[in-house]
Amino acid sequence: MKVLVVGPGAREHALVRSLAGDPGVTGLYAAPGNPGIAGLIGASNCFPVDALDPSAVAALATELAADLVVVGPEAPLVAGVSDAVRAAGIPCFGPSAVAAQLEGSKAFAKDVMAAAGVPTGASYACTTMTEVQAALDEFGAPYVVKDDGLAAGKGVVVTDELDEALDHASVCLDREGGRVVIEEFLDGPEVSLFCITDGETVIPLAPAQDFKRALDGDQGPNTGGMGAYSPLPWAPGDLVEDIVENVARPTIAEMARRGAPFVGVLYCGLALTSRGVKVIEFNARFGDPETQVVLARLKTPLGMVLRAAAVRHLEHVPPLEWSDQSAVTVVLAAEGYPGTPVKGDAITGVSDADAWPDAWVLHAGTALDGDTLVAAGGRVLSVVATGGDLTEARTAVYGAMEQISLRGGQFRTDIAEGAAAVELTGHLGHPTLN
Repeated sequence: MKVLVVGPGAREHALVRSLAGDPGVTGLYAAPGNPGIAGLIGASNCFPVDALDPSAVAALATELAADLVVVGPEAPLVAGVSDAVRAAGIPCFGPSAVAAQLEGSKAFAKDVMAAAGVPTGASYACTTMTEVQAALDEFGAPYVVKDDGLAAGKGVVVTDELDEALDHASVCLDREGGRVVIEEFLDGPEVSLFCITDGETVIPLAPAQDFKRALDGDQGPNTGGMGAYSPLPWAPGDLVEDIVENVARPTIAEMARRGAPFVGVLYCGLALTSRGVKVIEFNARFGDPETQVVLARLKTPLGMVLRAAAVRHLEHVPPLEWSDQSAVTVVLAAEGYPGTPVKGDAITGVSDADAWPDAWVLHAGTALDGDTLVAAGGRVLSVVATGGDLTEARTAVYGAMEQISLRGGQFRTDIAEGAAAVELTGHLGHPTLN
């Protein structure tokens, strides 16, 4: 089958890489893709189509006679790209614009969770600073303030400082249609679980953990994600079953009940609190950087699974097969990220990193200036590696990362460090897991 992947980042590069290894995929295209994707499938198979233009994406899919369209980022989903592709008669992996509101509006997601009986933190949706102040006073510190809409993973502030919480809320409310969600703080380590669904059947992928803060030791501002790892040696053995039964399936059933069946991947962001598993957030697509490590361990051909979901026959998919190896990804970000990243600086050493044993590089915010690869975004590259355990995977990923040079480039040095310590010691004695 011929597959069109929509999106420009490392998540899409990871999807393309996995699909390229699927013997059932005979044609692979990207819109718009990036230099790394172009290097994998050929520049002529990358098309400069606006991923936020539903009619343009549908027209390209029709022109290519695609058998499947896979939408990577959240913004095209909320914009209705999957609706346009389906209207053109082409199977699409990705929820409708209505169903994508599970990510597009945190208030909507909270309403769905309440109706479905899904465990989550208490919250208030606020449209005035008076409401914000009252909600913050009720919950107390640490304060959790979330932009209701899409914010590329950077719309959340968790702080002990009331002034910082109020400032973030004010910025969110100043936007057109501004609304913020104030939540109670959820303690405990965080887990990401992707669930593939056709609107009825739910198939979980392997759980992962990502690192949101910019700096080592979980310091600094929130980002779109600075690294991830899988599997989770410290997680309860029944964790995935618990999440599927108490979170994913009730949510998917509630969306179907509302006449908005969710077809695609439901990203469950969860906290393992002292009171049990609770949902922090839903996303309507594969998460970045967790996708990089989850797909690194998936042995089942990816294209078959995604198309089965898109044509709403996921019940025919056999149990997924997983590698026993561990995977770690580390994000190289540009100077200034997550604020205003510096763009245009040359990136060198990528081919050396790609040649590092058991490691590979996925492009995110990159571009070509003539023949020179340059930084073109905040998160520039994801370096991924596998190993027999997390310690081996960490050694490989950081060895590969050291081959790459970017002026002012920054990356965390402690990705999966705590989890690797758990593997060695057998207990949760390390100061941090996430």
